[in-house]
Amino acid sequence: MSFAGTYELQSHENFEVFMKAIGLPDDLIEKGKDIKSVTQIEQNGNHFVVTVTTGPKVLRNEFNIGEESDIETLTEDKLKTTVNLVDGKLVVKLKSVLSTTELSGDILTNVMTVKDIVYKRVSKKVA
Repeated sequence: MSFAGTYELQSHENFEVFMKAIGLPDDLIEKGKDIKSVTQIEQNGNHFVVTVTTGPKVLRNEFNIGEESDIETLTEDKLKTTVNLVDGKLVVKLKSVLSTTELSGDILTNVMTVKDIVYKRVSKKVA
């Protein structure tokens, strides 16, 4: 399955609670809550480049499935971690956050969990 494409955020749940739980400052949470982000995924076999643009902020990560990579988090921390493909889903552990991304048709769903807080992002393919 190819994740490649450009996806625009359609909806998200528990944004403010989740961002506060991972330590994002209140002013950034306030600025980011109503901005529609765009996710661009380039995929060549097991090699991925994922770029998320939210307003002026651009988060770009490059990795190979199953290999340790340097990944930048939402809080701008850089971590060594491994993205795996599990049952067709991209799964990665970032400190205390478990992130799972799956594609169903033209809908990209990303679920991030920290403790008992679940943040769900639903994006639709636009290109």
